[in-house]
Amino acid sequence: MKRLLASIHDVSPRFEREVEQLLDRLRGHVGDRLAMLVVPDHWNGAPMTPAFAAKLRGWADAGIEMFVHGWSHLDDSAHRGAAALKAKHMTAGEGEFLGLNHGEALARMRRGKALVEDVTGRAAAGFIAPAWLYSGAARAALGDAGFALAEDHAHVWAPVGGRVLARGPVITWASRSRPRQLSSLAAAAVLRRVLQPSDTVRIAVHPGDTRVPQLLDSIDRTFAAFPRHRPAAYADLLRAVPVSRAAIRAS
Repeated sequence: MKRLLASIHDVSPRFEREVEQLLDRLRGHVGDRLAMLVVPDHWNGAPMTPAFAAKLRGWADAGIEMFVHGWSHLDDSAHRGAAALKAKHMTAGEGEFLGLNHGEALARMRRGKALVEDVTGRAAAGFIAPAWLYSGAARAALGDAGFALAEDHAHVWAPVGGRVLARGPVITWASRSRPRQLSSLAAAAVLRRVLQPSDTVRIAVHPGDTRVPQLLDSIDRTFAAFPRHRPAAYADLLRAVPVSRAAIRAS
């Protein structure tokens, strides 16, 4: 079976209106077979509120998977070498886990996991780092934190045991500037064709997408481009991939 995995990133009280807009849009394509990536305290200025927590619980009760998406989404580390280039060019100061050591990464993962599980009343589906960026130590901490699933831009894997569950780039969009919008529109158009043979296709949307009509149109076209891929849950991958698959290597 070909699978389509949809996700809404940066789910936080700060983006409540945008998250609801994206949810309404995605439901037209996949129903409630999607994931939400929850940021417990976005940029250390948008902590979980009782009203938003109630919405999260309701969405989880409807079957939406809840992932921990860092703690603050804010990169407060000093970087050198390749990590500095990633921090500068791949995200606008939001690669929270790109420079963390094992202890700090594990502490933030555990705090986020406890909050999401307390709010929703069920186990977190997994962990996805902000901007899909991890230090090697952060990757190692995933298993210690007890997450069943993790994702970067190129893979989905099981931290305990290291099984790779899906491969291939995420189709996503950038809204921060006009050049980034145009490049993401071009990338989405290419990936709609290139990824047709893939067993698993991942599509990720962000709150900023709601402010750019061209991005929203591209999102709709992208979902419509995969009629043979059935909306699925990330958890389905754990049951579908045999244990013998190769483990992902920490970068």
